[in-house]
Amino acid sequence: MFTRTESFRDFIRLYPIVSIIVTIHLGIYLLTSLPIFPNNWFFEHLSGVNLYIMEGEYWRLITPTFMHSGFSHTLFNSFSLILFGPALERILGSGRFLFIYLLSGFIANVATLLLEPLTYTHVGSSGAIFGLFGYYLAIIMFRKHMLSKQNSQIILTLCVVSLIMTFLQPNINITAHLFGLLGGFLLGAIPYFNKKELSDSIKGTANWASNRKKSISYQSPWKVLIWAAIIIIAIIGLLAQK
Repeated sequence: MFTRTESFRDFIRLYPIVSIIVTIHLGIYLLTSLPIFPNNWFFEHLSGVNLYIMEGEYWRLITPTFMHSGFSHTLFNSFSLILFGPALERILGSGRFLFIYLLSGFIANVATLLLEPLTYTHVGSSGAIFGLFGYYLAIIMFRKHMLSKQNSQIILTLCVVSLIMTFLQPNINITAHLFGLLGGFLLGAIPYFNKKELSDSIKGTANWASNRKKSISYQSPWKVLIWAAIIIIAIIGLLAQK
């Protein structure tokens, strides 16, 4: 699932949104490196600067998701997206995947605006990528049949490692990572407030239902809220220690 064996042409055909986003990453990096635009033009006009956002430059709630601070930053986030994005794009479809990705990044940037100082400046797609991790966690919790046990363990392990590294590495937007993860998780959990989704989950676990046991895929809205509250409390506690 997370091993890429496609040819370059097949990868672009099968995962167009991941391909476009990575192309934007690399394109913006090249434009910031080549002497075509005035020095630091992209960072001055597209990076996330809380003060400028408060003054009305609201595009900065989206544009930082596509920018990075250097080659290693660009390469790491692009590689992460290539590794973990395709499977979710196939599961969700290209349009829904793009919506989840952008909205997770937006949530991460809004949280950064609300919780960080006005002078805070940030770039990077990490918030949106953590949103994908959060959506995977929602799949593991609510639709276990969609991922093998091995792939679920890989996702859980990587989430734990990524969260630990968030607090160990310097110059990391901790707020964006945490709220991107939370945003992706909630976006993955929201469909379970829909009766049709619940019905589909129950049908997908007919063997359990026939034994009059609660479906493993079924989760009540109350359980969603409880888990969300636990995550929010944990995030607030972590931020309070900053």
